[in-house]
Amino acid sequence: MRRSLTFGILLLVAAPLAALLLARVWLGSPPGELLELTRLFLIAESAALILGFAAYYAVLRAGIGGISGKVALGYALCVGVTAIVILLVSMPMFISTHDAQFLLVLLVFSGIISLGFGYLISRTITRGLSELTVGAEKIAQGNFSARVNVKSGDEVERLGAAFNRMAEKLDQAATKQKELEQARRDVVAAVSHDLRTPLASLRAMIEAINDGVVTDEATTRRYLNSAQLQAENLSLLVDDLFELSQLDAGVMQWRVEPSSLRDLISDTLETMHVQAAEKNIKLSGWVDPNVDPVLMNSHKMQRVLYNLIQNAIRHTPTDGTIFVEARKHELDDQVQVDVIDTGEGIPESDMLRIFEQFYRGEKSRARESYGYHSGSGAGLGLAIAQRIVQAHHGKIWAESKRGTGSRFSFTLPRAAKL
Repeated sequence: MRRSLTFGILLLVAAPLAALLLARVWLGSPPGELLELTRLFLIAESAALILGFAAYYAVLRAGIGGISGKVALGYALCVGVTAIVILLVSMPMFISTHDAQFLLVLLVFSGIISLGFGYLISRTITRGLSELTVGAEKIAQGNFSARVNVKSGDEVERLGAAFNRMAEKLDQAATKQKELEQARRDVVAAVSHDLRTPLASLRAMIEAINDGVVTDEATTRRYLNSAQLQAENLSLLVDDLFELSQLDAGVMQWRVEPSSLRDLISDTLETMHVQAAEKNIKLSGWVDPNVDPVLMNSHKMQRVLYNLIQNAIRHTPTDGTIFVEARKHELDDQVQVDVIDTGEGIPESDMLRIFEQFYRGEKSRARESYGYHSGSGAGLGLAIAQRIVQAHHGKIWAESKRGTGSRFSFTLPRAAKL
């Protein structure tokens, strides 16, 4: 604003100086005539300023006529100032009044033409602004798909492009918000289901024992064992929820150091052999001798391997195989671990959602139904594995075809390259 005011003042000062210089150099006006021109220029400029400021405060500040009216008024002021200057300077020099009147007629004609031209020019601006106004009202009403098409080749077109970019981001944010809201509802529903089922079983068994419905020792012991198992499931679920919330919030702190991935895989396979043997599943692995050392938290990465292998055991039929492989990744500073099974595979429609919280791929949500979950049975295993791998600056993904098995892979950084 201050720069524009300074520029305007400089123009007001430069206008009479430039005119006087032109009169002196081109017309060869004597000093007396230049003095008279200076006086007339000052009078004309003062009158123009008074007229301009009066119009500004009376019309522009009041917002009368919109942009079209303001542009037309600007043209009218230009013509008015021109008329004032020419008449004040030229009338004393005309031989007859008729010439002055004829000049005034020409100025009126030029002024009307200028007003019409100014109005047409202003319409090219107001059309784009009107479209922007309509688009903004649609956005305000929640229609984030609204876009504008402004083709004016000026700042209004750039404003329209910026508006469309803003609307696109708002649309994406609204879509993301809906997805998060739906995910929140799904989480609440899933937690409610996974809490209600074991709690209902616990209540039924405890009431049966407390009310004397079950009296023989063998049945009582079986009920107590089942109640203990349900309590353990509840404890695992709560632990998974707590760990996942900490991972999502980024507040979980653990020590990362160069460790042996070979030893970690060997220990995990040894631990999981019993579960695999119960289904007569062959569990084996191979580790490239050149992968170590790997920068990781061994306890957390064992949780990842445990979840992936347990998931493979759950969905691999009897006499199937599970193979764990670790090798150098295509990138020299990373290693890749694969958990490959000959299980039932994952439908293509579920592949994009298997790392979501509580997702099982089965609408019935039965605990032993087709799905991808960990020990708590709540559909959190892969979600937790993903968060842990990402916290190690790695990535995790899955490849599968229904009926032919699955391959879950993740990468970790090698310590030697960090």
